[in-house]
Amino acid sequence: MFNDKFGSMVFNESVMKSHLKDATFKKLMKIKKEGMALDRDIADEVAEAMKNWAMDNGATHYTHWFQPMTGITAEKHDSFIENDGEGNPILEFSGKALIKQESDASSFPSGGIRATFEARGYTVWDPTSDAFIKEDTLCIPTAFESFNGAILDKKTPLLRSINALNKQALRVLALFGQSYKYVFPNVGLEQEYFLINKEDYAKRRDIILCGRTLFGAPTPKGQILSDQYLGNIRPRVKAFMAELDETLWKLGIFAKTEHNEVAPCQHEMAAVYTKASISIDQNQLTMEMMKKIADKHGFYCLLHEKPFAGINGSGKHNNWSICTDDGENLINPGKAPYENVKFQLFLTAVIKAVDDYQDLLKIAVSTAGNDHRLGGHEAPPAIISMYLGRTLSNVVDAIISGTDLEAAQEKAKRKPEDEDRNRTSPFAYTGGKFEFRMPGSSDNVSCANYILNTAVAESLKQFADRLEPYMGKASLQKEMKKLIREELKAHQRILFDGNGYSAEWVREAKKRGLLNLKSTPEAFTHFDDEKNVKLLTSHNILSVEELEARKNIGLSKYSNIINIEANTMLLMTKKDIIPACIRYSSEIAFGIESKYALGIDVEHEKKLLSEINNRVKALTLNNEALELVIEKQPADDEKRALYDYKKIIPAMTEERRIVDELELLVDKNAWPYPDYTDLLNYV
Repeated sequence: MFNDKFGSMVFNESVMKSHLKDATFKKLMKIKKEGMALDRDIADEVAEAMKNWAMDNGATHYTHWFQPMTGITAEKHDSFIENDGEGNPILEFSGKALIKQESDASSFPSGGIRATFEARGYTVWDPTSDAFIKEDTLCIPTAFESFNGAILDKKTPLLRSINALNKQALRVLALFGQSYKYVFPNVGLEQEYFLINKEDYAKRRDIILCGRTLFGAPTPKGQILSDQYLGNIRPRVKAFMAELDETLWKLGIFAKTEHNEVAPCQHEMAAVYTKASISIDQNQLTMEMMKKIADKHGFYCLLHEKPFAGINGSGKHNNWSICTDDGENLINPGKAPYENVKFQLFLTAVIKAVDDYQDLLKIAVSTAGNDHRLGGHEAPPAIISMYLGRTLSNVVDAIISGTDLEAAQEKAKRKPEDEDRNRTSPFAYTGGKFEFRMPGSSDNVSCANYILNTAVAESLKQFADRLEPYMGKASLQKEMKKLIREELKAHQRILFDGNGYSAEWVREAKKRGLLNLKSTPEAFTHFDDEKNVKLLTSHNILSVEELEARKNIGLSKYSNIINIEANTMLLMTKKDIIPACIRYSSEIAFGIESKYALGIDVEHEKKLLSEINNRVKALTLNNEALELVIEKQPADDEKRALYDYKKIIPAMTEERRIVDELELLVDKNAWPYPDYTDLLNYV
């Protein structure tokens, strides 16, 4: 029964084999596995087979499913119905429609790279990702470009980075006398999320408009007892998870792990490791399904990185490795990491990449939401460092110091799987893979992965350039070991196994010359640094114009979110909170007057009334200050984002402080919104 369900809504290899001619099927498999372009001579046959299969499974429409710079997916549905020229309906889906379609690009973020009159955009089929059926629609994963050829999506740079990594990794493997067809990155994503009651969601303007609570006094219990973590899953949540699993399994997604997370109402879902581009496509689909299925169970699914202050936020841990077409994991040390020179070389390439491009990696995870999450409550700090664990740290130390590796291995006698995990490390080795823990829960992690892939590709390129002249010579092995030692010594500063939250580490990181980019605007100012432009253009990931566009989009989105949040604060305080406080204080004043007339002591009531009135006055004044700083924003994207971080956010922080104090003074029945206790402790 399970096997019948899994992948039943996916045009996968087994379906293709049963619907295509043998020669066509073999061609398509070669295209899928090696990332080649689709031959036009087989496109019509593939399209016809795809249409027939989709209609047999209830589909009436098709769409090119793509990932614009909004960070979410987009789709335009067309039915299979065509006119036969005589007014009669026929069902048709051509190879031309499969390969490429026109879409309106005018309203998607372009960062200035597209002129207003160039509204047309094109979606181009990505045959490396399987088509699937969602509800009544055949979804065809595609890339997206503008009328003038500039890329406008998240997927294209990722696909290009996979090609770049493949090219340079094959060069390095050839040094070891190994010949492979291709090398690719694998990614496994751990998705964290919150579930709250749908009726509570509908009562909170801030969650509706911003995806997070802008106000909210702490609930007394919170997560302090840690009794939520891996605890018994509530029946309502279990029913949601069961339907989510079944839906994802039908879509060919290996949804495996599900559990309660640390914070109340927080949960995690993890899928099995697979090829990077497929894993990211599937994660985008997973987030969409979470939202839809939660609604059916009376929940609202929060994917914001920090929906509630004072408790854990939500991340999307990005587990990354490099594999060959025969399944060899190139960053798996095996049983003898001290002797495995190939592993050491690839490990060194990753270490060098993270150190050289720590600014780009921080940019890749920088959003207004993630700024609230990073730096506490089990989220990594803003300073990027790498945790290797005891075994690999001993290997690296022995190589740098020139210690006898056999003696060091005998002394260590510790297996990689026995390692602890450093939860404060942004980039931790966790046995055969690296866990990049900084991406936020709502992120499309294409950006994090194309930067990581390209940075590692650059390290491997430099290694291959240096070592290829020694190919076939007896001195090759000696030169490899020399290179590894030199590079590890040069990039040792990025390695840190201690407490990433400590003040001592902040001081130590500064001494080492590591970046501490605390905010999105600070990070994005480095996007077009000379070395970063050179990296992304030399490997054909982005043009200079495309890079600048992404910088503008990132900064503009940050400012837009901050402005939405600031104006939502003003709306909530003016329309709901201040009127509620005035009504409640009027009730207190009436009670004071009545009691005073009877000779009853009213000192405590007068004190409460005074505290409320003083805070209402402070809130009114802060509203005026917040409105003023909003009005004075500069027009330039970079200046505006930095201004928002330095001016608007402090005013918002003060706004929250006052409102949260008021919440604790006002009768619960008089307060206009569900509080944290209501939101986090539903039945």
